[in-house]
Amino acid sequence: MHRIPDWDTLDTAARTRRREHARPQATALDPILNAFAQIDATPFPRSAAGPLDGLPYAAKDLFQTLTHRPGGGFAEDVDLEVIGTSDLLERLHANGGDLIGFTNMTELAYEPSGFNATRGRVKNPWNLDYISGGSSSGSAAAVASGAVVAALGSDTGGSVRIPAHACGITAWKPTLGAVSARGTMPLAPTLDTIGLLARSAADMLLLARIMAELPSSHPVTRAVLLNDIVAQSDPPIRRGVADAAAVLAGAGIAIEQRPALAAIEAIDRHAMIVMQGESARAHRARIDDAAIAPVLRRRLAKGLEIADATLTENVAARQRLVHDFEEQVLAGNDVAVLPVMAILTPSAAECDPASERFSPRTLYALSRFTRFVNMLGFPAIALPAGFDDRGLPIGAQIVGRAGCDLALFELVRHVQSKTDWHARIPTAIAHLVPEPELQS
Repeated sequence: MHRIPDWDTLDTAARTRRREHARPQATALDPILNAFAQIDATPFPRSAAGPLDGLPYAAKDLFQTLTHRPGGGFAEDVDLEVIGTSDLLERLHANGGDLIGFTNMTELAYEPSGFNATRGRVKNPWNLDYISGGSSSGSAAAVASGAVVAALGSDTGGSVRIPAHACGITAWKPTLGAVSARGTMPLAPTLDTIGLLARSAADMLLLARIMAELPSSHPVTRAVLLNDIVAQSDPPIRRGVADAAAVLAGAGIAIEQRPALAAIEAIDRHAMIVMQGESARAHRARIDDAAIAPVLRRRLAKGLEIADATLTENVAARQRLVHDFEEQVLAGNDVAVLPVMAILTPSAAECDPASERFSPRTLYALSRFTRFVNMLGFPAIALPAGFDDRGLPIGAQIVGRAGCDLALFELVRHVQSKTDWHARIPTAIAHLVPEPELQS
């Protein structure tokens, strides 16, 4: 089985090949996947190699630099009123990162499937007829296809974890505030986090240590499997999460099973009010913009129905929600294990409002078990956990307390050292991946 090796396993010659192939590969893949909003033709000069040593990466098109104004998922120039420039991109550049380009996303990062009415959807590199997940769609497709080693995204309610599930890669939603969001387009500031996608936790960790000053935390020794959520998931997802839990148990992690559906649904009610209320206020100018898709305008307008006092009350509920979740769900355990999505990755038609097969219920289900993490401000890592009967990837997520990001990385890195679910070549684009970059 061919795989794309981790960056830190490559020698100097192999890294040079990956770097040289990145732009041509991104250019060759883009007519198929629609992953990039912009591909930079030549690398920005680097004064020194730095610890990333030219690692090719991409950034979701919501980051502002001195030379790039973010598109925010729109085909035409829209003033998103982004303040300042991204210090995160500056830091990655200073440490030897090679920014290949900016990736396509759903408009305003406010849609979980990857549907985009103006720029077209990003296609899933495993099967072009299925969703890539949103809103960090292009970042996920670019990583999964091997065009870049890693890609920055944002996560307000699951926007790096859902695409990671759909595209078979690994994603990090950091502890709230751990990674700078300066110079980025907001959606709902109380929930917004800047996240990262890569094929493996090992590749992500190379960038994560530069992106944030992550505190040390004790290793994970106890995990709770959220069994009622797993039980109501589609059978292939139940199998995948069970397999991931078995690997954890094999590593000596004590696994407890506990129900959490009622607790998560209660948190989610707050998350939905905050997301709708803050996004409407952040992008009020778009509601009456005729150039914006009507579905998105209606979604924004709904948030203005939420009174300021109600929004403030729900934002203020975070501390109580964190306390209750730690006491009632984690209950002495270090992490919770659950699916990213309880449903199988749907077809693109099921998430297209213009299609006869469109299902609002399916669209809602994509982020049903991811939004609560943002409301709590907790870190989470989504990781590949097998494949369904159609050959599409399945993802699990591991959620920990605030500040335990490094412990999550170490745990997932161990899981991936014992499994072969990650770094596989997606079937729909396998013929375009250069042979010298593969390993068996």
